[in-house]
Order: sequence, then C-alpha cells, then structure tokens
Amino acid sequence: MEFEERLAALATKVRNQASAIGTEEATKNAFIMPFISTILGYDVFDPLEVVPEFTADVGVKRGEKIDYAIMRDGEVQILIECKASLGSLKIEHASQLFRYFATTNARIAVLTNGVVWQFYMDLDAPNKMDAKPFLVLDLLDIDDTLVPEIRKLSKDSFDLNSIINAAEELKYVGALKREIGAQFREPSDEWIRFFTTRVYDGAFTAKVREQFTSLVGKASQQFLNERVNDRLKTALGAGAGIRYVDPETPAIASEGVVEDDLNRDTEIETTLEELEGYQILKAIACAEVKPQRITQRDAKSYFAVLLDDNNRKPIARLHFNSQKQKYLGLLDPDKVETRHPISSLDEIYEYAGQIREAVIRYR
Repeated sequence: MEFEERLAALATKVRNQASAIGTEEATKNAFIMPFISTILGYDVFDPLEVVPEFTADVGVKRGEKIDYAIMRDGEVQILIECKASLGSLKIEHASQLFRYFATTNARIAVLTNGVVWQFYMDLDAPNKMDAKPFLVLDLLDIDDTLVPEIRKLSKDSFDLNSIINAAEELKYVGALKREIGAQFREPSDEWIRFFTTRVYDGAFTAKVREQFTSLVGKASQQFLNERVNDRLKTALGAGAGIRYVDPETPAIASEGVVEDDLNRDTEIETTLEELEGYQILKAIACAEVKPQRITQRDAKSYFAVLLDDNNRKPIARLHFNSQKQKYLGLLDPDKVETRHPISSLDEIYEYAGQIREAVIRYR
C-alpha cells in the first residue's frame, strides 16, 4: 500500500474504534503502535529502532520513563508520550517530554492520544521544547497538505534538515488555520467588530454587535460551504454551474425491479452532501484497494460508488434526493440492494465491514 493509503486505512480504524478504547495501554496497542509501524515504518519489536518505556535520569528525577523513543544510528530522534484516546491533549501532559527533550539528542517530540498527533521542536530556543506544536495531525480530519510532512518523519524518507526548515512555517500556518477555524465556528467580539466596521457605517453599539454576531456567523458558514463545493467540483473535473450527466444503464433496484427512470440524456446535479458521502465511502474502501480504483457516477435516483468505474462492480449507493430520509444502499452478491436509513453521514462508518466486503468481492 502507498503511504496515503496506509494513513487512510489507519484513520478509518481510528474512526471506527476510538469510542471503544478506554485506556492508555489499549490506545497504544490499537492506534499508536500501528502508527509507528505502518505509517512511520519503524519495527516496534526491534529495540534498535523503537524503545518502549524509554528511561533516562533527568536532573533530580530518577528512573522516569517516556512511552516510546525512536532511534536512528543509536541516537534518539523522536520521543513519543501517549495518553488515552478518549482524553483531550493538553500541554500539561507533556511535562516529561520537556525534560527528556533537553537531555537527549532528540529534535522531535510527539504528544498523542492515538487520534490527534502533536509534533514539537525547539524553534523558539535551542534544546528547549516549544510550548506549541509545529504540526498537528488529526486522524479524524486529515489535512492533506500535512501528509508530505508526515512522510518526511518515516524511516524510509527521514529528512531532519527538511523537517527543520519547514517547521517554523508549518507551526505558524497551522496555528493561524486553527485560529481562523475557531473564529468561523464561534466568532469573537474582535472578529465580529473587524468585519462589521467594514460593511456598517454606524457606531458599533451593543445592539449592532448582537445583530452582526449572527450575520457574521451565517456569512462565514456560507463562504466555507461555497469554497468547499467549488473545490470538490474542481476535483471531479466540473466547474461551477456544470451539471453531471448520468452515464449509467438501468440497474437493479432494492425490490429487484429494473429502474426505468434513468435516462442517459438526463442532466443530474451532484450535491455537496453526496460528494462528502463519496469521500467517506472511498476512505473505507481504500483499506482494501488503491484509492484511485474507487470512482463515482451520479444518476437520477441515486449516487453510485463503483470499483474500477465499472457499473457491474457497485460498492454502495447514496439515496440522498429525499428531504425527509436519506438511505445508504448496499448490494449483496446477487446485486439485490438493501437500503439502510441514515440521519447523518457519520453513520456510513457503521457499515464499514459490509462496504469492505463488497470491495473484496470484486477485486
């Protein structure tokens, strides 16, 4: 599997299992060791590469242990401190990382709960771990721009100089993106004032602030939705205003009846929600095959996800046209479809096993 495929497969596993992992040891076994081995490429059972419960005397502290130390040429390169997956990460959790960072040759420290991975360096002061990470990887919401930087940390591509050179920009760009995201989710008074004074000529009174709080939030959300929609359309080779033409032939419906409402000349409009569902199905399916083999075709009555762009290899169907109820359609080996009602896109992950089984049938 390619690096991106391995990362996507682990992300799917984390999404499916995170709520069931309650202890730090379970988190290590389920998420952290697989990340070290399958993503970073280090042998977790070779003490020359990965040392669990790494111990060193730090000042007056004797016998302190850190969860993992990744070694290269006999030197510590990466320190990893772990927490349980259900807990949030706080800088207070990194006290041992701070102490070890100053007494080893490590230039990279990691604080993780198996879901979120925070990577630290010593950008602010030599040999002193920064208080803020230069890179944050969330396996439940992977930022594709960070994937090449994660690859640089892997055994086969380890490039410390390149990581160091990019770290400062990554640190501040990442921090700015997180701050902008926070403002879009819950705008602060400063954010509201900033935009209000650019479109409203009157005094910024309490009443005006109250009025524009909802307006700024609504405008921000609409702006994000429009940008996401434009990018998804571009990724699928369609510009704004272009509709998708259904290329399908009639298919077997859930009742076993041939659908006659598919017309090859009918123009189909693909929705943002369908594209988001497709991305979830693709993330699940690429645990079994390369992601480029997972394709989509929109039809008048459903949105189809296929293997190898082959109408005879349907993986799933999204029935999202109804405003009242949405369905995930899964087909058995005889191509008979069962429609499962879903209320949110996240519920698609509940059928990950059946989706992968469909892919395995055709590969």
